[in-house]
Amino acid sequence: MPRKTARCVGRVFAIALVLFAVEVHARQLPGPERFEDAIQRFEEQDRLNPPPEGAIVLTGSSSIARWNDQAPAALAPLTVIPRGFGGSVMNDVLHYLDRVALKYRPRAILIYEGDNDTGSNNPIPEDMILDQLRQIIDRVHEALPDTRIYVLSVKPSVLRWGVWPVAQRVSAGYKEIADNDPRVYYVDVATPFLNNDGTVMTDVFVEDDLHFNDLGNAIWGATIKAALMPMEARHER
Repeated sequence: MPRKTARCVGRVFAIALVLFAVEVHARQLPGPERFEDAIQRFEEQDRLNPPPEGAIVLTGSSSIARWNDQAPAALAPLTVIPRGFGGSVMNDVLHYLDRVALKYRPRAILIYEGDNDTGSNNPIPEDMILDQLRQIIDRVHEALPDTRIYVLSVKPSVLRWGVWPVAQRVSAGYKEIADNDPRVYYVDVATPFLNNDGTVMTDVFVEDDLHFNDLGNAIWGATIKAALMPMEARHER
């Protein structure tokens, strides 16, 4: 085969691989529109009871969403706006960032994602999850340069223990991102739920072995509050 023809074939093959990868990645991302009703309910809440500017937005998947009603008391005296929507992945936060976070002009945003990204039947590639987080950080700081971002590690669970090594790698990626940006803070919410031998506690979940019971929520809330208080307490009015 002539050298020029070989180069052309090589380029076509490389382009085909890229397009195939894009197509695969696109198939792995569930459509954010499945949360439109939930986002509209938040917007209706805002119309009835407008939240203050300069608060702390809490967003992310079900570990936040199921805690939405408990979070204000658990994190008092910090002023928080709970905006978790269960079942979400990092790409959903990216898609709805304006409507669940930026519109409130918060002084800080706390994000919990990665659980569904890594633990679903169709897991999202680790590099894609991290790239989506970077996009979120860039968009936040483009709109609100001084806003702090708290990124929670992926928590362990009995149900998803089989993918725990993957979740740990994603969390390590979160920490690396935070280590390179003084406005981003990594919060380890995994260690408090691990036994001394590194296995996950079994008495902190409801029957599905994924979501927290009252004991789990108490540990979860205390861990998050301890991470937020040193910086955020001084900004309470």
